[in-house]
Amino acid sequence: MRMAKALFTCAVLSSVLLMGAPAGPGQNWTHYVRIGAYGLEENRIDDLIRDAQATHVYGIEVDNDIPGRYESFVDPTAKLAALREVSKKAHAIDNKVYVYIAGTECITANADKSPHSMVKDHPEWLQRKLNGDPAVFTSGAAFWIRPGDEDVWISPYAMPWRKIYMERVRQIAATGVDGIYVDIPYWMTHFDGWEDSWASFDDFTIAAFKEQTGLDARKEVKIGDFSDPGFRKWIDFRIATLTAFMKEIRDQARSVNPEIMVIPEIYPGIEQEATRVGADVYDMYPVVDAIAHEYEFGSGDHTASARTQLDWFLYQAGMLSFRAFAQGKASWILNYSWDGDKNVNAGEAMRTLAGSQLMVGANFWDAPGHSMGGSNDKAVRTEIFSWIEKHDKVFFRPRSPMHPVGVYFSPASRNFDASRFLPSYRGTLVLLLQKHIEFQVVTPRTLAQFQGSSLVLPDVSVLSAEEQSLLKKYAAGGNRLIVAGADATGLAASPQVVHLESSPGRTHFAGLEKDFAQATQALAPEFFRLLPQDNSLTVEASPYVAANIASVDGKPHVFLANFGGIVPHQNVKPTPETGARVSVPATRKCKLKFLPFLGEEQTVSGKVSGDRRVFQLPAFDRGAVAWIVDGKE
Repeated sequence: MRMAKALFTCAVLSSVLLMGAPAGPGQNWTHYVRIGAYGLEENRIDDLIRDAQATHVYGIEVDNDIPGRYESFVDPTAKLAALREVSKKAHAIDNKVYVYIAGTECITANADKSPHSMVKDHPEWLQRKLNGDPAVFTSGAAFWIRPGDEDVWISPYAMPWRKIYMERVRQIAATGVDGIYVDIPYWMTHFDGWEDSWASFDDFTIAAFKEQTGLDARKEVKIGDFSDPGFRKWIDFRIATLTAFMKEIRDQARSVNPEIMVIPEIYPGIEQEATRVGADVYDMYPVVDAIAHEYEFGSGDHTASARTQLDWFLYQAGMLSFRAFAQGKASWILNYSWDGDKNVNAGEAMRTLAGSQLMVGANFWDAPGHSMGGSNDKAVRTEIFSWIEKHDKVFFRPRSPMHPVGVYFSPASRNFDASRFLPSYRGTLVLLLQKHIEFQVVTPRTLAQFQGSSLVLPDVSVLSAEEQSLLKKYAAGGNRLIVAGADATGLAASPQVVHLESSPGRTHFAGLEKDFAQATQALAPEFFRLLPQDNSLTVEASPYVAANIASVDGKPHVFLANFGGIVPHQNVKPTPETGARVSVPATRKCKLKFLPFLGEEQTVSGKVSGDRRVFQLPAFDRGAVAWIVDGKE
């Protein structure tokens, strides 16, 4: 795993709302960012702003980490002055500016030669393993830790530290910055030797857990045993702790600057790693303003140039889950296109990565290799950002469901039964993407409002009493529940409650892992016969094309991401899709607008065939958007 660390690279993330671009209901500038990165030097702020404007990057995030560097944690005066200056200059040209700060990590530069460091001054604040080992690291533990530096991870319950940290947050907010970007607010479980530690077992954290649960985590919890009620409480406690920590950062910042945005960077996505580091994007979205997902998973080195076709589809499933968790907030994606792969052109990898992210409505962040700053190809980034600037409302205006199949994301099943739930859930989403059927990820927060007529529970093995009650009410309303595999509903089989012995999603996932091409030839026909047939809009395309269907500004939209022909480390530019079609009832008098990725918008006329009006889409490579326009529009 690789954490994006601006601390080492002195990177600067840049992003902003396009000037003059109208936001949708509930939207703000975070929805329209076009994210880049720069090194910050105080005497070159003017050069930085000019470059951002020239390359269609709007807004400036400065790597001016105050609490994550021990020297400025103690005395932030100089860095606060720099923040005031860069904020003033950015706002003078109608840009937004936000600042990078660390979460629970703190580095002391040249600690080997300094009489003061976090460890030397405050060892009691550090996170610890169960055996008491402190979370202290030197160069070699991570690429951003320089020789002689000391890297530590601090307990969120070390209240003397937290009091100073929140004071620094308020001081930062008072400089006039538009946002605070909080990098990796985690429990230390991601460096070598710490992966199975389930830290932290420091005195502060142990006392807080005892107060909340009555349990001694050192003695009364079976660490690593998911069947142990005490360990399940420990998992929930660790997630709730970091969620509350981020909420306090936002509350403290807004007490000084009510308009400021707080954006954490989180690397775990929907996968089990969220339970280990304790930063769960599902739980965190309600208490922050956006999330920057450093969404790494899959084959090889996690870059776009190394991804298999299955990786690309799982990437779509993960990002669409983020968009559901966000409930209207923005999702930024920090991911990596290329890192020296000699067989793949960096620009081509950048374009494919950007297209895949835009089609789900997420904001593209280009970064070279495995760092935050710069670009693999600035000219290509300029090309992409310039195009997004012209069409940003197509991708970032709010998307609303029309006639979706629901797929239930169960945080508890992911937390406590990940090996069963995740393949089933992800496989179900990929099935629907490949079959080009509209779906909606439903969560415990959105279950009561779900309006679709069918809901799939893919190996959902843990449900609360409230969830069970809502599911019972949903089925009683004449809707269909498809309980696929594990069953925690307590509901008897009926026309409204269909129990499947095994999960089609899990079966499909296994098939894709074994032979992707062969598995795409048989997309679970028995499963799809259980789903309602929606003829108001149908999409026909290759199973190598992922379709995301939604209403934007009242118009049906189809967002298509194409992964045909991709071969990891060899070819990252998809084979053009030539046979895609969209159809509506013949009685609907309409045309179709078509926008290929990096291309120009065009109008497509339909042809009536039987009871359908069929629109043959022009060929497209990485992706395209098609939307229905009624009347004379």
